[in-house]
Amino acid sequence: MYSPSLLVAALAAILPSVSALNITVYRPDVPLVPSPLPPSHAQTDGNEIISLFQTLGRNTIWKSIANISFEGDTYEPEGMVRLVSGDVERFIVSAGEYMAPTVHYNETINGTDRSPGAGFAHLVVFDGNGSRIADATLTPEGALQYHNGGIDFDGQHIWCTIAQYRPNATAYVARVDPTTMESRKILQIEDHQGGVVHDVKTNNIYTLNWGSRNGSTFNLNRLAYNAANEGVFTRPQSVARNPSYFVDYQDCKFMGHSRYYHWRPIMLCSGVWNAGTFNLGGIALVDANTMVPVAEVPIQMTSFTGYPVTQNPVEVAVVDGKLRLYLMPDQHNSTLFVYEAEPGSPFQFGGTGGAF
Repeated sequence: MYSPSLLVAALAAILPSVSALNITVYRPDVPLVPSPLPPSHAQTDGNEIISLFQTLGRNTIWKSIANISFEGDTYEPEGMVRLVSGDVERFIVSAGEYMAPTVHYNETINGTDRSPGAGFAHLVVFDGNGSRIADATLTPEGALQYHNGGIDFDGQHIWCTIAQYRPNATAYVARVDPTTMESRKILQIEDHQGGVVHDVKTNNIYTLNWGSRNGSTFNLNRLAYNAANEGVFTRPQSVARNPSYFVDYQDCKFMGHSRYYHWRPIMLCSGVWNAGTFNLGGIALVDANTMVPVAEVPIQMTSFTGYPVTQNPVEVAVVDGKLRLYLMPDQHNSTLFVYEAEPGSPFQFGGTGGAF
């Protein structure tokens, strides 16, 4: 293992704000991320992904392309971005390392239903074969906010929400430079946030709260925010209630302003709904402004441990004209499941309840 001290010292000389960064580099012989960084989905394949989504349905055949074991403890993976340029492929995974569990109260205390627990927020870098490249810890010991949720890449930065691991609590939005893993706090929010995307065109950021029941919009051009002042929360420009109870979204990717949906800002989200022993997985295209899903598809595949493959992170790509999903549902010993949608009709005539 390579000691991180030399890297941290070098980064601190260039970026003083990164001096407290705790990063362990396991493979100093390979680049941390591709250079140059690739463009985002919104800048490249977003419209093609949206178009291919229209061919999906209940009877879509998902072909298994690869099952890739990721090296080391992956903690609880929450979000993922895939960066590819030339022959360099990297998966950057947001994850929560939990040192003490949250404990449910018998009543609501200060607006929430459980104790804060304790842990650390991570961004872990893997190559396309699952080898561990680096592990960056973004939060200090004892931080109340340590849950790193769904993430997105806008072509320059990775966007994260780091929150208390309980509903109706607090969170902050962080922007991370993937070339250094330097994290910079952008704004603080008076609610748990579990996901975020950034629209470069409008400079809006869209965040999702606990269970993705609400979506909030913040315009960074309009904000007179001061992220350095703890306890100073930024009010969103708008809050939209999620009208769908199909699944709770965990991780989203911004697809851009879609011509298919009259130039509305669209994000692709994945998630699950757990009801006792029944677990439903699904993916959706969602209007980021209104939280209205414009298309939804159930996903039936499960991991080796029986969880829906959409339980945690998702990434998406178009490969040889086919829609490909990258999914990592399991904790600690994680496998990256890669599936490709087989061409064919999305329509399923009739239903399980009878004829039309």
